[in-house]
Amino acid sequence: MRIFNEFTFEAAHHLPHVFPDGHVNTRLHGHSFRVRVTLEGKPDARTGLIADLGLVETAFGSAREKLDHRYLNEIEGLETPTLENIAMWLWRHFYPDLPSLAQIGVYRDTCGEGCEYQGEYETRRVAA
Repeated sequence: MRIFNEFTFEAAHHLPHVFPDGHVNTRLHGHSFRVRVTLEGKPDARTGLIADLGLVETAFGSAREKLDHRYLNEIEGLETPTLENIAMWLWRHFYPDLPSLAQIGVYRDTCGEGCEYQGEYETRRVAA
């Protein structure tokens, strides 16, 4: 069973080493990002909960402080702020406090784009 919570943040970035010179994404621009944090597990027999979604909100509060209305290229670990790198950065941010983390989704809804990451490239992920 999976539960999720979603959050948004606004940020600017550019991708100078991803695209050829002159490509629109090499210039500074901004996006509205939507993040979905998904937890997975069996509901506790006593509480009926997989996890307290309030913990997700608390964890996202510290991530939002680092990301919202920021220039992503200046954040350690996001020097190349692609959707993929943002998803992995968020996984590393959330996983220590949310061991039932199953997926991070990062979406740019106005562009119809997104990335869904399940921690497959993390060395600290515990095998299911």
